[in-house]
Amino acid sequence: QAQQLFVPVLTGVDKEVFRRDIYPMRRPVVLRDVGLGPCLDKWTLEYLTQKGGNCEVKVHVSTVPQMDFLHKNFVYRTLPFDKFIQRAAEKKHSDFFLCQDESYYLRSLGEDVRKEPADLRKQFPELAEDFHIPEFFESDQLFSSVFRISSCGLQLWTHYDVMDNLLAQVTGKKRVVLYSPEDALHLYLSGDKSEVLDIDSPDLERFPEFVKACRYECVLEPGDLLFIPALWFHNTLALQFGVGVNIFWRHLPAERYDKKDPYGNKDPVAATRALQTLERALHILDELPPDYRDFYGRRMVLRIQNRTYCSQQGGAAQGDYD
Repeated sequence: QAQQLFVPVLTGVDKEVFRRDIYPMRRPVVLRDVGLGPCLDKWTLEYLTQKGGNCEVKVHVSTVPQMDFLHKNFVYRTLPFDKFIQRAAEKKHSDFFLCQDESYYLRSLGEDVRKEPADLRKQFPELAEDFHIPEFFESDQLFSSVFRISSCGLQLWTHYDVMDNLLAQVTGKKRVVLYSPEDALHLYLSGDKSEVLDIDSPDLERFPEFVKACRYECVLEPGDLLFIPALWFHNTLALQFGVGVNIFWRHLPAERYDKKDPYGNKDPVAATRALQTLERALHILDELPPDYRDFYGRRMVLRIQNRTYCSQQGGAAQGDYD
C-alpha cells in the first residue's frame, strides 16, 4: 500500500513569509485566504458567460471523464466561450459532439499558440480584472496565466511542469494528488507523463513499483491556492464544475528554458541536451555483446546515481511532512 500524506494548509501567508519559509522548501503547500480578488464572488455561470463573451476557444472533449494524453482518448473541438461554459457546467447535454454525457476541459492558449504563452489579461481582459495574481514572485519572472475550466468528474493525467506554479481555485472543488520528483522511478514515465492512469486503483501487475511512490493529497476549496514546485507530479480531479487559474513563473534564470515553449512544459535546455546525449550513449552500448552491454550499463547507472541530488543530500525527510 502506497504511503499517503496530506499537503499542509496555511492561512494568511504574505509574500515575505512565502519567500522566507515556504519557497526554499520546494514542497507543495495549500495557501488559504490569500485574497484572489472579486472573482470569488463574481464568477457565477451567468457572469462568466456574459463577460467571457463569444470568443472561440479550443477545448478537449472526451466520452469518459478520465482524460489520457498518452493515448489521446479525447478530441479537440472549438466552441464560443459562452457556449463552452454552459456545456461544461451541465451533466447531460442536449448539444454535444460525441455523446450526451461527454466531459469538457479548457486550458486557455496564447494568441499565437506556437509562440505565445497564455495570458488571462490578453485573452479575457474583463475577467482578468477580477483576478488578482498573488505577488509571491518578481513580476519579470511571470511566464503565463492560464484559465483551467473543467466538467464535474474530469480527471487529468499525472504529469510534471518545469516551472513553478500556483494553482488558484476560484469556483468549485478540486482534488489534487501529487508525487515528489524523488519518486520519478516509480511512476512509469513516458516523457513528462505517467503511464499509470488510474491512480486510485492502479493495475499493479503492469505497474508494481507504483506502490512505492508516496502520495500527497489535498482538496482545493474556492479561494485556495496550491503551490506546485517545478518537477512535482500532479493529477487533478474536478469534484464539481470548476474554474481555476494557473500562474507559471520562471524559477530558474530565463536562459535555462527553451525559448520555443509557449506551454512551459519543455525540459530545460541543459536537461534536453543531457537526455539526448544519454540516448546516443545507449546506442553506442548496442555495439557490445549483451553481457558487456549489461556490465557497462550498470556502471553508467552507478555513475548517474552517484551524481544525483538524492544520494548526496537525501532531500526533505518524510517526517518533515507529517
